[in-house]
Amino acid sequence: MPVTSSVDRPDSAPEGDALPINELFVSLQGEGTLAGVPSVFVRTSGCNLRCWFCDSYHTSWEPTHAWMTLDEIVAEIGSFDADHVVLTGGEPLVHDSAQKLLRQLDALGYHTTVETNGTVVPDAETPLDLASVSPKLASSTPTVEKDPKGEGEWADRHEERRIDIDALATLAERYDRQFKFVVTGPDDMDEIESVLADVRAAAHVEIPDTDVLLMPEGQTRERLAETRTVVAELALEHGYRYTPRLHVDLWNDAPET
Repeated sequence: MPVTSSVDRPDSAPEGDALPINELFVSLQGEGTLAGVPSVFVRTSGCNLRCWFCDSYHTSWEPTHAWMTLDEIVAEIGSFDADHVVLTGGEPLVHDSAQKLLRQLDALGYHTTVETNGTVVPDAETPLDLASVSPKLASSTPTVEKDPKGEGEWADRHEERRIDIDALATLAERYDRQFKFVVTGPDDMDEIESVLADVRAAAHVEIPDTDVLLMPEGQTRERLAETRTVVAELALEHGYRYTPRLHVDLWNDAPET
């Protein structure tokens, strides 16, 4: 099984359908409408964005992984006592084999959630029980001051890619969904309202406020202590749902949680 941050990166994928897996573990879902549900997490490596506050640094800024075939992944999932599978990253949908994995899991009767930044849309026939969509706000852009590497080389690419209204609308139309915004503070709210208005105008389905979740930014208990109350008050003020980061409260920033 892959080690979170210390696996060797092979030069190429094995033959057949496979995914670069950074972590595969069982825990409690920590975020969103299913918080507290025992879940198997399949964390792929690789992302098309670079949020400065990424809580999966080893899938984006310095990606590490071990390649696993889909059969190996499904067998590992089956070794755990949980019927909910969370496919996450990084951005799992940048990998074509992710859709094949979802089809296999659906055939086996698993409930599947995909954690996505909302810039990639799977094929229309791809089964998915919950699209957990986290559009990235301007406050996520890795400027030179906030870039973990202090370089700022990703700032322009991230800014250009981080919001795709058509992709967000399509995800809303095809799947049960939650729009989960990582909130750094009150200054994020104008953009959240703007993005939601644009997606609602583009989508041919209703997106009620109950599908909108505000989540405090924070990878550690100490950081959440600074942000959670502010974000909870914003949720009350604007009529959206608040979601905790249960795994951080329970296990801080430990891997495989």
